[in-house]
Amino acid sequence: STLVLSEVLPVDVGSYSLFVCNRGGTAHWTISLRVIDRPDPPASCPFVSQLTHTSLVLSWSGPCFDGGSAITGYVVEFQRLDRSEPSDWTELINQCPNTSYRVRSGLDPQGQYHFRVRAYNAAGVSDPSEESDCIKMNTAGRQIQINVTGEPLQEVTSYVEVVPDTTHKARDHYQVHEKLGVGKFGEVYRMTHKQTGRVCAGKFYRARVSREKTAARQEIKLMKEIHHPKLVQCLAAYDTPSEIVMILEYIAGGELFERIVDENFDHTEPNSVNYMRQILEGIQYIHSKRIVHLDLKPENIVCVNSAGTLIKIIDFGLASKLEPGKHLMVLHGTPEFVAPEVVNYEPVDVATDMWSIGVICYILLSGESPFQGNSDAETLALVTAAQWDFNPESFDDITEEAKDFISSLLRKDKRLSCEKALAHPWIALFDDSNSRSAKSLNKDKIRRFLARQKWKVWNLKKLLAAVLETRSPLWSEPCFHRALHDLTESCGATVHLACTIQGTVLLTVFGKKAFSMFLKTGDTRHFCKPAEMRMHG
Repeated sequence: STLVLSEVLPVDVGSYSLFVCNRGGTAHWTISLRVIDRPDPPASCPFVSQLTHTSLVLSWSGPCFDGGSAITGYVVEFQRLDRSEPSDWTELINQCPNTSYRVRSGLDPQGQYHFRVRAYNAAGVSDPSEESDCIKMNTAGRQIQINVTGEPLQEVTSYVEVVPDTTHKARDHYQVHEKLGVGKFGEVYRMTHKQTGRVCAGKFYRARVSREKTAARQEIKLMKEIHHPKLVQCLAAYDTPSEIVMILEYIAGGELFERIVDENFDHTEPNSVNYMRQILEGIQYIHSKRIVHLDLKPENIVCVNSAGTLIKIIDFGLASKLEPGKHLMVLHGTPEFVAPEVVNYEPVDVATDMWSIGVICYILLSGESPFQGNSDAETLALVTAAQWDFNPESFDDITEEAKDFISSLLRKDKRLSCEKALAHPWIALFDDSNSRSAKSLNKDKIRRFLARQKWKVWNLKKLLAAVLETRSPLWSEPCFHRALHDLTESCGATVHLACTIQGTVLLTVFGKKAFSMFLKTGDTRHFCKPAEMRMHG
């Protein structure tokens, strides 16, 4: 049997399941189809830091979509502006492996320049990113940006005491650039301070009604108390009748898990210890102030820059302060990462964050989620029962100390505190001498975990039940004589999904759209029947 897909596009990417059934039994096979295309342009323009008269550092964010094939490098280009007419775009480097680049030569000390970047993969080169702001080399010494370089930074030790500005709007002091993200509480934009050129992130709250305004002011109030190098810093705040805005550090390194799956990044258990130590240090600080984060998950652990290993914890939108003598109960969070007391609507405390840290550590080392079910309800049931184990295959190369660390956190009660977690033998197990020779961990499962966050998990039990309900006058049990194999094809190609099936069969093939429709409605009209396929043998 052969299913032909003409002119495949990125929307055709996914798993295709072939189910065969008759009265004698069932058989099924699933293959993955990858369609690769040129990547999207880098998500941001290049930002400039460490400016001197003849050199600078450029940093940028990678593409939102890699075209289905790993980004293998970047092309950095510049255009000179201080001429009667702007010059043509010229390549600075055409094989930059990272999302930062130090320009050491080739720039005129009196020159003015634009910079832009292209990404490339196995399929080709992307369109260019947005252009940078005009950079004047003779302004060396002026602070263009902080904390966005391609090299490790010293951690910040001085902080700003924020007093919300109630007379000005954020746009009075900042230029607002592209949107960085949208969340439940509002929108975040990249911003530049008009006087200093400092690049920041501005969180514009959705504060139309009193309840939303109270929540926004509560987050700003908490952020004003938080001054720690492992936590995103509040730099300013604006609270006027027309808007509430919080100005934050701009952190350009991207999500930690996205960094880990990068082909150029070595993922080891010692590296994981380093990340967990930093997370614990940041959470220890807020716990000392009786603040609980209540939304710890991989998306909220970000890298300070695109090359180093420093991280910061972000998004305190659900954080709360524990008041003496008062019970705090919440009904929010992400199912895979919430603690049992949240699901059961019981009082939460600092131990609630420790459960989430245990889940993050489990995923970091194995790429698997300990409580992932086929639905949110199933996931929450597993959380409530604290039902989990170590998959022998995934934890075969992981030390017993790491397993004990996780086990000390993923329990209903008597979890480790941050202080005890930092003193755990696993955190102290690796030092510089033995971490360099550590074995690299497999990233495939972490990649699949990231993909599961974007696509709904398919419920094969429901599918199989539907297939079995199909009435068929057939007798011999079907089987696959020649199996299907995973495919990678270029955008626009014609794909042939072919297999040989022994026995007379009733054939059912699902694509992602048809499968999703079936899971939602039970509608089998989208099934692909034998008459709709080319049958061979």
